[in-house]
Amino acid sequence: MPLPRRRPAADEPGFQLTPMIDMTFLLLIFFMVTTKMSTEQVKLDIRLPTASAAVIPKDIGQRDIINLDATGQFHIANTPVTRDQLAAHLKARFVNAPPLKLYLRADHHTPTRTIRDFMKLATEAGAVTVIFASHPSAP
Repeated sequence: MPLPRRRPAADEPGFQLTPMIDMTFLLLIFFMVTTKMSTEQVKLDIRLPTASAAVIPKDIGQRDIINLDATGQFHIANTPVTRDQLAAHLKARFVNAPPLKLYLRADHHTPTRTIRDFMKLATEAGAVTVIFASHPSAP
């Protein structure tokens, strides 16, 4: 006499793979988009100064990128702004999403007084750190 076959219960829990695949694709798209945004912000044609101890930061995604061209014009990412617009942006950025971390890309011909003015604006806005961009000098 054969043994009766056991039927699986209809409500037996199983492993659902579809939600995990969906989440993986969402995370992949998120990181692809944010990486592209942070690299787009440094496309402004600026000739950075050289420094013997220059280190290229690994992740600038958590920093606001401020560009200064050779004439001393401020740019938030690639958008030119006035001094007052930059001050308002930095203060709003500090209030809405602290801490305020900045990445300054200044042309090597940018007037020193403009860089000092930027540092004053950053200090007044509550900036925690400011990284200055530069190219490593050749040995």
